Amino acid sequence: MATELMKLVMSANTTTDSNPEVEKYFYNLSEAQRTGDTVTIPSTQFTNDAGNTMTGNLTTASTDNGYYYLFVNGAVQQSSLFTVSAGGSQVTITQASTIPVSAPITLAVNNFAPTSSTTITS
Repeated sequence: MATELMKLVMSANTTTDSNPEVEKYFYNLSEAQRTGDTVTIPSTQFTNDAGNTMTGNLTTASTDNGYYYLFVNGAVQQSSLFTVSAGGSQVTITQASTIPVSAPITLAVNNFAPTSSTTITS
C-alpha cells in the first residue's frame, strides 16, 4: 500500500495582550551614596510615582519578561553601567564619578505579563 500524506487544514485566531506593568522610582544624588567611582542607592532612598518614600524593596524585572531603564539627569544609561540587586534592595551605578550631587536619577522597571487565547474556527 502506498504511503499517503494527510494534511489537516484549520483556521484559528490568536489574541495576545502584553499587559505591561511599569514602576518608576526617583532619587536625587547625595554625596553620601558615592564611594569612589560607584554610587550605591538603598531602595529606601527612592520615592515612587505617588511621591511616597519607599519603605521596602524596589520591584525587580522578571527574568524572561522584564527590563530596567536608568536615567541620570534625564539621559538613559547603558545597562552595563548599573545593577539592581536580586531582591531590589539597592541600585549600584558604576563609573559615576562625574554625576553631580543632586542629579535626578530615575529607575524604570518594565515587566510584562503576557496572555494569549486562541479560537479555532474550522
